[in-house]
This record gives sequence, structure tokens and C-alpha cells, in this order.
Amino acid sequence: MRNLTPPILVGLLLAAAPLAQAQLSYTTNADNTLTITGYNGIGGFMTIPTNIDGLTVSSIGYIAFYGKTNITAVTIPETVTSIGFGTFLMCLNLIRVVIPGSVASIGEEAFDQCFSLTSVAIPGSVTNFGTDIFGGCRNLTNATIANGVTSVAGAMFADCTNLISVSIPTSVTNIEGDAFDSCGFRNFVIPASVTSVGDEAFIGCVLLTNITIPGSVMSIGDFAFAYCNSLSNLAIPDSVTNIGYDTFDSCGLTNISIPGNVTSIGDYAFSSCKSLINATVAKGVPIAYAMFSYCTNLTSVLIQGNAPAVVGDSSDDPVFVVDNKVTVYYLPATTGWSNTYQGVPAVLWDPTIQTNGASFGVRSNQFGFNITGTANIPIVVEACTNLASPVWTPLTNVNLTNGSFHFSDPQWTNYPARLYGIGFP
Repeated sequence: MRNLTPPILVGLLLAAAPLAQAQLSYTTNADNTLTITGYNGIGGFMTIPTNIDGLTVSSIGYIAFYGKTNITAVTIPETVTSIGFGTFLMCLNLIRVVIPGSVASIGEEAFDQCFSLTSVAIPGSVTNFGTDIFGGCRNLTNATIANGVTSVAGAMFADCTNLISVSIPTSVTNIEGDAFDSCGFRNFVIPASVTSVGDEAFIGCVLLTNITIPGSVMSIGDFAFAYCNSLSNLAIPDSVTNIGYDTFDSCGLTNISIPGNVTSIGDYAFSSCKSLINATVAKGVPIAYAMFSYCTNLTSVLIQGNAPAVVGDSSDDPVFVVDNKVTVYYLPATTGWSNTYQGVPAVLWDPTIQTNGASFGVRSNQFGFNITGTANIPIVVEACTNLASPVWTPLTNVNLTNGSFHFSDPQWTNYPARLYGIGFP
């Protein structure tokens, strides 16, 4: 290892093979390349040499620089293809590392607990990742993953509590378990190439308020977003077929809609979402044990299909909290319903716009109509201007007191066309 302090000595140190040997321990591989196995130099800003005694340095081995608190910066040469297990583990004062495009493999905990690292760039050449590569790098704020990498590895950035910016390329198809456990970002966009989000991938990201899940994602794993207490905005895309156990436990969601392609859902999937008020479950989606348990502010759940059986492991906790005011609503022409479902009231949700009679049309320069249906069911009146590419805007949320409500829109003349519909809140 050469020492770059003072800089004027760099050329001399590179040429001094005895000094490099004194600072570095290494072994010779079968292909006559070298693996760095240890270091006993004075640290500082360092560049690992490309060769020692005429042999190419091709890898940095198991815990080679483990716990070397005197190292502040490392440049790894283009000859290196492999960084081993725990290579720079607990290099507490390492503030900068350059990983070249020659590296194909980074081992488990390679940079774990490098508390002083603030940014990292992972080259697209890496095809083999261990777990916890940058785990516990609590001052890491920015990370860039280059195009070519296909997976964000397990626990890659776990406990990077100040990580607020991550650039992920469209070559990535999988976010593995614990990848961003307890990270510090507030907004996150999953690229449209990703098909699966692993178990606990975003668990404990307590500052996360918005996340975009693209229409490529098919599976969301156990506890994937659990304890994201600030997560209030989330749309589950139609592509999702699997939602795991406790996936959204203790999130800050206020509304959720589960799309119809979901065929598997785990127990406690939305448990303890104490801000959750309304939920919509599409036709054919299973209901799991304790799916909405401890959602103490949940008032309305619309199930669009026939009354579903409860699936999953046997649980002592009911699907819903039975001591709050939750009501399950079901649609006309569905079957299996009675006046209760899983211990809570079940009510027909059948709002209809009346297009006949004097209430329909322009009255007092306002366009309006009556809505009728089962008494006290909740509805939202929405409007859009283009059915080809509709963007529905909520206009009012009401309950059908006594089974009727008259809606009027004084703004209707402000649009060349305005279309109205009724939705579930």
C-alpha cells in the first residue's frame, strides 16, 4: 500500500516495491495474480497499487482492511475484479472510496459500518453482491448504482439512516430483502424495470412519505413497508399478484385500493395502519386473517366481489378491529352476503345517479342531479373532462342521508365538457 502524504512522494512510493510489501500483506493466486490480505501502513489517502513484484493485484481479500481507522480515502485500481468479505468493515474514518468498472464481485459487509462515507458509486460491472455491503453507513447521503446492475442486494443500504438520494438504473429488476431498511429518504421512485420488492425492503423508513411502485412490480414481500409511519401516499399497481405478511404494517396510509390481480395476501397485511380510513378490495382478492386488525380509525371497506372466505394462517386476531365503527360495503349482484361480515356490519353500496326528473340538468345556472341508494352509505362525486384519458377529480364527499343527495356544480360552465361519476371514498 502506498501512502499519499505528502503528495510529492507519490511517484517514489509507487516505485518502491519494498515499501509496498512492508505496508501490504498478499498471497499469490493460481493464475499468478495477487490478493491483498492485510495492511499495516499509516493510512490517509491511499491508492492500492496495480501490481506488486511484477504481479497484478486482482482482488482484495477477506477483512484485508478491517477496522483500519487511519484510512480516510481509497482508490481501487482497474485491475481488481473482486472485493471480499468485510474488506473495509469498520473503517470508521473512510470518507471516500473509488470502485472501478473492473469489479465484478463485492462480498458481504465489504463497507459495513464505514460511518464517515457520505457517497458511493457502484459500477455496472458488478454482478455478484453479498449482503450488508454498505450496512450501517449512517452518514451516507447519496448512492449511485450504474446501469448494468440487475439487483439491489439484500441489506445493501440497511441502517443508512441519512441516505436521502439513490439513483437506480432501469437494468435493476429486483430489490432484495432489507435493501433499504431504515433509510432516511422521504420520497422514492422504484424504476419501471423492477418486478419484485423483497421482504423488509423498506422496513422502518420512518421519514418516507411517498413511494412510486411501477406497473412492472408483481410481488411485494413480507414486511416490505412495515413501520413506514409517515407513508401516506401509495398506489398498488394492477400488476401486483402477491402482497406478503405484514407488508404495510403500521404505515401512515389513509386510503388504500387493492387491485384485482392480487391472488395472494398475507396475514396482518395492513395491520396497525392507525390513519387508515377507507379501503377498497377488488373482485376476487382474498381476505387474510388480521388483514386490517388494529386499524383503529378504519370506517369503510368496499369489497367489490362475492363475500370472500378468510385465508392464511389461523389467527387469534380478527380481520377487523371489532370495537371501532368499521362497516363493510358490498355491490349489487354479488353473493354470499348477510348483514354482517367477519363480525362487523355489512351494507349494500348501490349509489345511482338519477337522470330523470326535474332535478337533473341546469337549475339556477348550476348543473345538478340526485343520487339515491342505501341510506347513509359514503360516496364521492368526481368529475373529468376526457373519458379517453380520464383524470377524475373529487368534488365532494358525503353520506347518502336518508338514501338521497342532490349534487350541483356551479363550475360546470368553466369547462368545454365535464363528466361526472360516483366513487367510493
